[in-house]
Amino acid sequence: MRVLVTGAGGQVGHELVRAFVGHDVVAATSADLDVTDRASVLGAVTTLEPDAVVHAAAFTAVDACESEPDRAYRVNALGTRNVADASRRAGAHVIYLSTDYVFDGTKPTPYDEWDTPNPQSVYGRSKLAGELELAHDPAATIVRISWVFGVHGTNMVKTVLRLAGEHETLRFVDDQRGRPTAAADAADLIARLAVERMGGVVHATNQGEVSWFEFACAVLEAAGLDPGRVEPITTADLDPPRPAPRPANSVLDDTVLRLSGLPRLPHYRESLDRVVAALRA
Repeated sequence: MRVLVTGAGGQVGHELVRAFVGHDVVAATSADLDVTDRASVLGAVTTLEPDAVVHAAAFTAVDACESEPDRAYRVNALGTRNVADASRRAGAHVIYLSTDYVFDGTKPTPYDEWDTPNPQSVYGRSKLAGELELAHDPAATIVRISWVFGVHGTNMVKTVLRLAGEHETLRFVDDQRGRPTAAADAADLIARLAVERMGGVVHATNQGEVSWFEFACAVLEAAGLDPGRVEPITTADLDPPRPAPRPANSVLDDTVLRLSGLPRLPHYRESLDRVVAALRA
């Protein structure tokens, strides 16, 4: 296959380039391909004629999206429209990376792929707008991930390890719950979905439901540090408060993978141990 990866410089983008080993991969960072430039996207995709386009490019700074809504929609919604349009012209299968933020977090149980989105933040609304650009293409794939961590980019694991080196006590919220997603695990699954041309919405998170507090404890444990250094707080205790509202329940149930008999991502602790070891090597 020939595969175009947008946002190849990001956390998941780096891993996608690796996951498609053995295929003809064109890795386009945001500097290489500005997805908001329709002419550039049309030119790149129709020239390359890829079999699949994995659209990982996004404006993911959740709080910054609140103060820069036009940028959020330009990248996450209009950029996706450009990628979808170009891919249709080239006959390429599109896979779009979305997020748990499309939900409002009020459901008492995990969200499945058929639950109705109700985003509460600009970031969530802009990513849902990107999903809607593909809603009329049954062959397109929407992969929702959450709480992403890995060796590349900025993420919670790196933040916890940095703070542990700067402070004796760390404080993280215990009233927001989700499933962490290892970028490498998500990328491996996405590569399989691309090869098999599986369309529709798919939730791709690792197994294991935790709060941010519990996840921070797990990071310290994986690093051989004392998890007792982490204290739980509530979202209301955050000082300063975060501009963007966070879903209290971000747990995504991988119902499609389970019912389709496809391999589910491993428990997050397995992948966390691997990532922490690599970061501290």
